[in-house]
Amino acid sequence: MQLKSYPFVVVGLIVLVVAGWGRAMAEPVKIVVLGDSLSAGYLLPPQEAFPVQLEQALKEKGHDVTVVNAGVSGDTSSGGLSRLDWSVPEDTDAVILELGANDALRGLEPARTRENLDEIVRRLKARGVEVLVAGMLAPRNLGEDYAAAFDPIFAEIAEAHGALLYPFFLDGVAMRPELNLADGMHPTGEGVSVIVRNVLPSVEALISRVGAD
Repeated sequence: MQLKSYPFVVVGLIVLVVAGWGRAMAEPVKIVVLGDSLSAGYLLPPQEAFPVQLEQALKEKGHDVTVVNAGVSGDTSSGGLSRLDWSVPEDTDAVILELGANDALRGLEPARTRENLDEIVRRLKARGVEVLVAGMLAPRNLGEDYAAAFDPIFAEIAEAHGALLYPFFLDGVAMRPELNLADGMHPTGEGVSVIVRNVLPSVEALISRVGAD
């Protein structure tokens, strides 16, 4: 009896292993948006914030994802670096890095911003986390020299670490009063929708990288 039942036991174990493997493979892709008020949803209802709208758009495209809002209003690149380990938990598959706008608004030294963002991406890639760097442009009232030092930071960091790049997070929204709050800097819910539509192909490319690991 033992010899005859042995093959059935083996088959049963294989089925259990395959089933467990299938469940593991079915886990949603976890994307953390590490950012500031632009992505956190400043003064917006929770359902209109960038991570929520992005998750909904991705699910409508058939992606099994969870998008986590790790945005902190007023955060600089230094602040993002200091909270990196607890803002991006170990089970994170990918990060959208949206930091740097407050550095420019405060006129902080671009070299320092570069160091902080570079270290964030370096640490994430060392953990096996895929990264999409969302770029920012310096306010032009800071002068051409500041812009020349600040604007290229994001593309150069992405290239150095093999990360993906979305050149300008506020593309299609900046300088459009109807898509921004009264302060002229933070997107409305409709403005966030524009950002999501524009960035979606880049985020899908990010998800593809996770799936290829």
